[in-house]
Amino acid sequence: MAPDLNSTKDLFVFLGKSVFSVLEDMVFTLIPKPQKNVAGEIVLITGAGSGLGRLLALKFASLGSVLVLWDINKEGTEETCEMAQAAGATRVYAYTCDCSQREEVYRVADQTYKAFLPAMIANDHGHLVCISSSAGLTGVNGLADYCASKFAAFGFAEAVFAETVAQKHMGIKTTIVCPLLINTGMFEGCTTKFPSLLPVLEPEYAVRKIVDAILQEKVYLYIPRVLYFLVFLKSILSSKIATLLCEYLGIFNVMDGFVGKKKKD
Repeated sequence: MAPDLNSTKDLFVFLGKSVFSVLEDMVFTLIPKPQKNVAGEIVLITGAGSGLGRLLALKFASLGSVLVLWDINKEGTEETCEMAQAAGATRVYAYTCDCSQREEVYRVADQTYKAFLPAMIANDHGHLVCISSSAGLTGVNGLADYCASKFAAFGFAEAVFAETVAQKHMGIKTTIVCPLLINTGMFEGCTTKFPSLLPVLEPEYAVRKIVDAILQEKVYLYIPRVLYFLVFLKSILSSKIATLLCEYLGIFNVMDGFVGKKKKD
């Protein structure tokens, strides 16, 4: 009898929390969700020497965060450091780091703060941000290796999020970002068939959306918003219809004009 009562209780708790969550989502659809204050918070940005990393650094500099900048490009990182200081950051620390090398990560971490997630768990405070991609949500022809890395990044970040929730570390937040093509030069030459529906995103717009998602503690951010709908369709349509949809939207031809990132002279 007791197990039945517990099951009934669990069901009502689940339904109650679900209704509350749905109502909360509806309210925040109409009213902007309050943003948290990150002034004085330590923000570590990898790939800070250029592109999105640099723009994110400048944005958090204007918000009063303490910046820790990592990049394999020493010159680019130092330039970002100077730009962040000019943007209002009072404390900026730049380090040369190849994030593909574990020993390099720990070497540099010893100079900042080591073992990031364990330290966050000990303090029950932190925010993990993963920049994945729309290529981490669905396979794209011509991008097999890139898709594999982005699927891995998405899965890892989502698994860590599940771990923090299961262990009741509610002070540790996660944001997983999946943008479409961003005009940073990485996908130079790539175009979409319907740019009004699936635009190549400007970096400044993408950064603004990413920072807003972090400040509002959103778990998932897909940009543009139509990606939410397309991912939903992928989960309910047959593979044959999904393939037809991809053909119509020109997904299979996105990489046709790809020329790669231009190298500096």
